[in-house]
Amino acid sequence: MRPNKILAVFKYKDLRNRILFVLGMMLVFRIAANIPISGVDIQKLKEFFAANQFFGLMNLFTGGALEKLSILMLGMGPYITAIVIMQLLSLIFPRLEEMYKEEGEAGRQKFNQYARILTIPLAALQSFSMLKFLQRQGVLGSSSLPALLSSVLTITAGSIFLMWIGELITEKKIGDGISLLILAGILADVPNSLRQIILTWKSSQILSYLLFFIASFVITILVVIINEARRNVPISYAKRIRGRRMYGGVQSYLPMMINPAGVMPIIFALSILMLPGMVATLITGSSITWLAKIANLLNLFLKNAWLYNFLYFLLVFLFTYFYTSVTFDPNDVAENLQKMGGFVPGLRPGKQTADFLHHILNRVLILGAMFLGFIAISPAAIQFLIQKFTGVEIAAFSFAIGGTSILIIVSVILEVSKQIRSQLEMREYE
Repeated sequence: MRPNKILAVFKYKDLRNRILFVLGMMLVFRIAANIPISGVDIQKLKEFFAANQFFGLMNLFTGGALEKLSILMLGMGPYITAIVIMQLLSLIFPRLEEMYKEEGEAGRQKFNQYARILTIPLAALQSFSMLKFLQRQGVLGSSSLPALLSSVLTITAGSIFLMWIGELITEKKIGDGISLLILAGILADVPNSLRQIILTWKSSQILSYLLFFIASFVITILVVIINEARRNVPISYAKRIRGRRMYGGVQSYLPMMINPAGVMPIIFALSILMLPGMVATLITGSSITWLAKIANLLNLFLKNAWLYNFLYFLLVFLFTYFYTSVTFDPNDVAENLQKMGGFVPGLRPGKQTADFLHHILNRVLILGAMFLGFIAISPAAIQFLIQKFTGVEIAAFSFAIGGTSILIIVSVILEVSKQIRSQLEMREYE
């Protein structure tokens, strides 16, 4: 945003109050993220996260709350998982899809309410399995059943509290609450990452760090290009005469974004990947032999970097299509254009226009889906390539400038900037 636009933000009282409210909620989130649960062995906790890349990535999406074992250690994970499950159920049960798409705002509110209710058992299940797993790793001391249930209730309440904060932020129309809270966590962890670099600095690592900086710079440029890239579909509006005035007869464009889903497919994919890991850790110590074997096999599968990254890429790719199909329906767009007297030159309004939009969407979306998948696995891929090239491993810095972090930072900043600009333009027209 230009400096004059930034100054104009504080010119309007209601817009200024919205921004200050969002910043205040992000501050509340950061304070709560530093309140730990009881019985944590700090030294073993640090060693555990240093040796587990998967949990390091989970920690990224909880804003650093997981590595502190705070009351918000699950982050927005249970809520996001609940939304994904509800969206998948809408494909199986037509009533849910009808509620979400055809009943307007009231139907969407009811749909979201079901997702909120589903968040509670998911948060309880994830917190219980995580605590039991950490007890087996020696990070948490053994505790009585009442103490364990108390911790589960506390973490579950923290997840519900964070879900509430995220929805309050979204209501202010300054940005998506989930993305902004994840952004706050990533940015809050940057000073700690820089501190680790300084404390562990070795002259032999200078080439590795240089390559990491170059890779992060290239990824940032690619993220901006892909996020802003679009395929403009020409739209013409028929001339209409109302009274003594003539309306329409103008040319416009329908922008088809290459990456219409933003960062949500990556967030959804990671939430789904967390769930089987949580369940596996819960049943690993089961007295039922075949159940324990299945849990061990699942844990081995998730610890295999190649299989994990392949599954991660595939889920991101599929969720890009899935999320776009939920948020952008060519049939609805074609119907709305027809109602407003708009049409694509050379095509009939209605079904022919919808089929054309489907064709364009599928062509541009495959680029966006592949790009998001590449960004999702880029931290592991770049770290592997640099380690092979230089022979030096740098684990501490990979998440700080990883592709996923850069994508979230750039995408959220661009989205917030667009929403603030739209708010300013609306007030200037008024």
